[in-house]
Amino acid sequence: MNVGSSKHRGLPDGGTVLLLGGRSEIGVEIATRLAPGRTVVLAARRSGDLEVERRAVLDAGAENVACVEFDADDLGSHAPLLESVTREYGAPVVTVLAFGVLGDQERAEREAQHAVDVIHTDFVAQVGVLTHLANLLRERGRGTIVVFSSIAGVRVRRANYVYGSAKAGLDGFASGLGDALHGTGVSLMLVRSGFVTGRMTEGMPRAPLSRTPGQVADAVVRGLQRGASRVTVPRRLRPAFLVMQVVPQSVWRRMPR
Repeated sequence: MNVGSSKHRGLPDGGTVLLLGGRSEIGVEIATRLAPGRTVVLAARRSGDLEVERRAVLDAGAENVACVEFDADDLGSHAPLLESVTREYGAPVVTVLAFGVLGDQERAEREAQHAVDVIHTDFVAQVGVLTHLANLLRERGRGTIVVFSSIAGVRVRRANYVYGSAKAGLDGFASGLGDALHGTGVSLMLVRSGFVTGRMTEGMPRAPLSRTPGQVADAVVRGLQRGASRVTVPRRLRPAFLVMQVVPQSVWRRMPR
């Protein structure tokens, strides 16, 4: 189902969409669905190499697409970037945090620095961006933030505990931040997804209930339309989340990633 042509009932007409992680397959799919009549800002490292993504969003009907430099791991650059985007294009009506790394679990168990790097990108950097962004949007009294958690963070598994622990931390932080923003005019939508086929998971066995980046984007846009605070992709994972909490540890530690 292509949601791009439907009216965005839960979103204001026009305005700027900011995609932090301008190469993300899911992020670009979301941007194309929100593009008609809007300015879209694609933020990523090597922003000069985003022509394919920029063209896809333009072809989807964006009035303007800008590509800006963004290094998620450079915490000191977060506030200046958000201020620059707001100054040039207006405060974003939707900001999608779509950056992150999967990392190598086996390497992370051998090399502490690799484990720290994964946690830094997938949790620490997200916390930094979210805090700056929440403050900026709170001052303006509007805006929606989309944050991606994962089934990996619902209950951390031995098979991918480094990535999973980062997602678990992000899930908790985003949940609390969403509550803190209640009543300010700013909202946060937390997306908990299962296995997504794409570049990040290329070569890995496809898990049950897998989804494509386009299917995840459809679910996200539907969530934005109805003003949801939580979106599970696919929805059939919700009962599984409950079951995961009661599986005995002796069984859980043998679960695959």
